[in-house]
Amino acid sequence: QVQLVESGGGLVQPGESLRISCVASGFDFSNRAMAWYRQAPGTEREKVASIGSSNVPGSFGTIYADSVKGRFTISRDNVKNTVWLEMNALKADDAGVYYCNWPRLGPQAYWGRGTQVTVSS
Repeated sequence: QVQLVESGGGLVQPGESLRISCVASGFDFSNRAMAWYRQAPGTEREKVASIGSSNVPGSFGTIYADSVKGRFTISRDNVKNTVWLEMNALKADDAGVYYCNWPRLGPQAYWGRGTQVTVSS
């Protein structure tokens, strides 16, 4: 069974940094691309960053949404089955619940509980 466990969220002030983690299990992690999504209250869930699999020929490297490009960095460790999202220069608009998952999903996708990121002065 697929398990996606996000952690590391918290309360930060604007301009500060935070790194959140996702530990995955139940599938062949090293051969799958991964992504981070976020959802703020009253908004649709949006994909903010994706990272490809180095084990798959032709797989992409990293892709970022325009809203976070230059500030966020996605990375992974296939030994630990973990994907991270380093968030720098955080803004109020970055607040929300952050989820990890595959970058391409159908309507029956499994979602973990997510981790809350709050940006407030």
